[in-house]
Amino acid sequence: MSDAIKHECGIALLRLKKPLEFYKEKYGSAFYGIQKMYLLMEKQHNRGQDGAGFASIKLDVEAGERYISRVRSNDAQPIQDVFAQINERINNEMASHPEYADDVALQKAKIPYIGELFLGHVRYGTFGKNNIESVHPFLRQNNWMHRNLIVAGNFNMTNVKELFNSLVELGQHPKEMADTVTVMEKIGHFLDDEVTDLYLECKNNGLSKREASPIIAEKLDIAKILKRASRGWDGGYAMAGLLGHGDAFVLRDPAGIRPAYFYEDDEIVVVASERPVIQTVFNVPFEKVEELLPGNALIIKKNNSVSVQEINTPTIKKACSFERIYFSRGSDAEIYQERKNLGKLILPAVLEAIENDTDNAVFSYIPNTAETSFYGMIEAANDFLNQRKNHFILNNRKTLTKEKLEEILSVKIRTEKVAIKDAKLRTFITEDSSRDDLVAHVYDVTYGVIKPTDNLVIIDDSIVRGTTLKMSILKMMDRLHPKRIVVVSSAPQIRYPDCYGIDMAKLEGLIAFQATMALLKERNLYHIVDDVYTKCKLQENKEDKEVINYVTEIYAPFTDTEISNKIAELLTSETIQAEVKIIFQTIGNLHEACPKNLGDWYFTGDYPTPGGNRVVNRAFMNFYEGKNARAY
Repeated sequence: MSDAIKHECGIALLRLKKPLEFYKEKYGSAFYGIQKMYLLMEKQHNRGQDGAGFASIKLDVEAGERYISRVRSNDAQPIQDVFAQINERINNEMASHPEYADDVALQKAKIPYIGELFLGHVRYGTFGKNNIESVHPFLRQNNWMHRNLIVAGNFNMTNVKELFNSLVELGQHPKEMADTVTVMEKIGHFLDDEVTDLYLECKNNGLSKREASPIIAEKLDIAKILKRASRGWDGGYAMAGLLGHGDAFVLRDPAGIRPAYFYEDDEIVVVASERPVIQTVFNVPFEKVEELLPGNALIIKKNNSVSVQEINTPTIKKACSFERIYFSRGSDAEIYQERKNLGKLILPAVLEAIENDTDNAVFSYIPNTAETSFYGMIEAANDFLNQRKNHFILNNRKTLTKEKLEEILSVKIRTEKVAIKDAKLRTFITEDSSRDDLVAHVYDVTYGVIKPTDNLVIIDDSIVRGTTLKMSILKMMDRLHPKRIVVVSSAPQIRYPDCYGIDMAKLEGLIAFQATMALLKERNLYHIVDDVYTKCKLQENKEDKEVINYVTEIYAPFTDTEISNKIAELLTSETIQAEVKIIFQTIGNLHEACPKNLGDWYFTGDYPTPGGNRVVNRAFMNFYEGKNARAY
């Protein structure tokens, strides 16, 4: 994606099912869990580079011994920083106490971070905050082991205010109105309730508090707690939690918006946000890694029992399609093929834009994450060229000379690495004119491969704001003096804000929205903007389930092609000599390429939860009223 957007988070949960001595004997180290957690988090660094956190729990420790450890970082390289801190602490302890070297029991008892249960998190901050207090996992502490709660997640809630107020109604005093706080406190409240009820039951049976503790651990109903806590949540979430005594869970939202995958064998249970992460770290085949179904929770009890239970009734599955287009690593077998299909399916529109003239076309991609879609586009282009060759040969077989045949067969689709991002370049000057010049040089171009008669076709994952295209890419491509520059987005036009974890909160930042506003003004249709504002305003006091997304009406007068053409016009500066065309994927092609991830609200306005409609209407009202504010 040439436009940088902050997005997503990644979770990693690992439970070791055997005693630590087993891992020492089989794998050579009682630090096996920490080593695997490092890999699980590092393999998901693409999902979050603002911060990282790690927490561990030791099972069955003696009273007075520390059993929870946590470390977080908002360093420039947070994962490296987290594990540097862990390694330094472990190495210092081992150096100071040589007797720990071959004694796993001592290592577990005396060295922090060594345990059987681990939770890791990598983070992008969708609200722009990057202080250490915003970094997961979050810890809710209590002297009762069962009431200690550690939470980390990949999520955004649309109804934080309502959730906050519900906590106040329960008699709590949350420290801030943030979804991370309200979610943890919701779970914590019902955890406290459940522990209290179980203790009273034990007390009525004549048991002391100490005698009650293991019974509470055994009987604690995690599914019941999650059902009560998540009632009223509106958002996309994959929520992971650890309890101090050793239970753990991962809960997924009813629409399956945010991803979660798990694997279990007789040694481990592991959960991650991406399937290939588990495959790589534990060397397991694709089919052994399961997707956690929407509305379900994976529940791991201290006694090693593992179950998947339905917590909230699943709705129509609307898994985020951006996971497939861009966010997730392309090493997943399904995602790799889906991205190739996105490139293949858009080729007919490309051929129309270049008038089928593949002889005078050079194909490339920008940035590197679009490479897989590029391969798919080139495969389809080669198929087109071969069909054209075969058609010509069949129609001219009687008069075709050997020389002409060789000439025809030698024609190939031309591909080049045209754009190279200069990762070292930093736009450190804030004065506009100087900074703009630096931005324009973020990409280098390869000279000498483009002719003045060429169509230069560049595929990108998606176009969000178009800033990098306008300020850098198109200007640099134009220096090669092609006849035409065709920018291809493997994703459809992004028309609406996201509210489930991707940092696209403001409508006016989206180039498709800007283009539509320009068209409405040009065609004397701007009264539609006033009408939509009025309709949105009238819904402010309605319940979420009654709210309608009226912002779709501003796009209704125009075809996709009209909006694409206006986007091209807005992004083409006066200095550009080449003709510029911009092509977007269709919604139908997107669903054909990515059939399991049909979440497309940022393209269509079809939000998977009621709160989404309220968010998009609020985003539009903010735009109309000139408020520089987030809609959620």
